[in-house]
Amino acid sequence: MLRADAAHLRSLLSRVRLVTPNLPEAAALLDIAPACDDDEMQAQAEKLLALGAIAVLIKGGHRSGPESVDFLVEGGRCQRLAAPRVATKNTHGTGCTLSSAIAAGLAQGLSLEAAAGQAKEYVSAAVAAADRLVVGSGRGPLHHFHAWW
Repeated sequence: MLRADAAHLRSLLSRVRLVTPNLPEAAALLDIAPACDDDEMQAQAEKLLALGAIAVLIKGGHRSGPESVDFLVEGGRCQRLAAPRVATKNTHGTGCTLSSAIAAGLAQGLSLEAAAGQAKEYVSAAVAAADRLVVGSGRGPLHHFHAWW
């Protein structure tokens, strides 16, 4: 079931503190179908841990439903991070923003769990405010400066 380049994947995963795949990315890394529910998301995160990841934040923004649910899985612990789903097309950059916000929290001395929770709240608020921006055409960015203007 693992891809032919599993050795390279194991080597890369073991070198980072956290991997943050969305559902299609996790499926591609594992060479399986994308997760459709919470149990499958957790199982895929566990499979990535088994491949050498130290921690996995699997992001469920591609799912449907009233909530956008992510799971942080590390060392036998699983933290469910949920926020109300926002009806907007302006979600460009959510994954990069989430990863950067987690890194900023870690740099401030927060635990991984606290940094991930704070980052999820920030990104959720930035997505909720995204329609206040009119930038270009197509999928617009989230509103990174929502708290200030």
